[in-house]
Amino acid sequence: MSTAIVFHSLAALAYSGLALILWRALSSGQSVIQAGRLVRLGVLIALILHGFALKEAILRGQQLHLSWSLALSAAVWLGMIVFWLESLIIRIDGLQLLLLPAGALTCVLAALFAQSQLIAHAGDTALRIHLLIAMSAYGLITVAALQALLMSALDRRLHFPRESAQSLNQGVWAVAGRLLDAQPPLLAQEQLLFRVIWVAFGALTLAVISGSLISVAASGKWLPFDHKTVFTLLSWITFGVLLIGRHARGWRGRIALRYTLAGFAFIVLSYTGSRFVIEVILQRA
Repeated sequence: MSTAIVFHSLAALAYSGLALILWRALSSGQSVIQAGRLVRLGVLIALILHGFALKEAILRGQQLHLSWSLALSAAVWLGMIVFWLESLIIRIDGLQLLLLPAGALTCVLAALFAQSQLIAHAGDTALRIHLLIAMSAYGLITVAALQALLMSALDRRLHFPRESAQSLNQGVWAVAGRLLDAQPPLLAQEQLLFRVIWVAFGALTLAVISGSLISVAASGKWLPFDHKTVFTLLSWITFGVLLIGRHARGWRGRIALRYTLAGFAFIVLSYTGSRFVIEVILQRA
């Protein structure tokens, strides 16, 4: 068993244990803020384990290895780092109940589907920088999507209070209701969401530009017409339209959440989805 598999497994256990601790704390009536603070240090330890697992899996001497599971794992890891830093500034502890299971799941997938593909020209500094920028954009968009899901649930609770009160009455739903009630106001979350989207859009723009320059140097083509390029550009256009609409027409609320989730779906399909089909379903490297 490789070191990467061991550390991905340890990180999955850490994320799962932290999610269970947080859930039990909330189930016993402990406040979301207090429970979130207790778990935050544990998240940092889990992030260190997860980061070491990615280092061992992706960086092997002067070689670079990637697969759909490693790309997904790296995106969630980077997204959780962004969340952890943000949580020091604004109270968004409720996101942990989405991020911790997501972290555990991606680590399990990275451990189960450990086979990876050697990246050509791995010693090229420009390629390494491009991959780092692309993964950073991927991670930021992942956090934005998860926050959009949380905001969507909160928006529904605000617009349909009676229906929410009936469904979130006991057991699991009672904890979910308490979690939603403890969230910052939607306006504050929306401002944070758009800050993340702006940074993600900037990183995605740099990824498109750097990828184009590398493609020109390698093949003479600016943008190769393949599924990865098409879905990446669709994601870039989606977030660009959202930010223009926000600036020009004040888009917010549900329309902003829909665009965020659509942009996330495109970016997932650009690499992880296509590589999953090729490597797992079609059984090709």
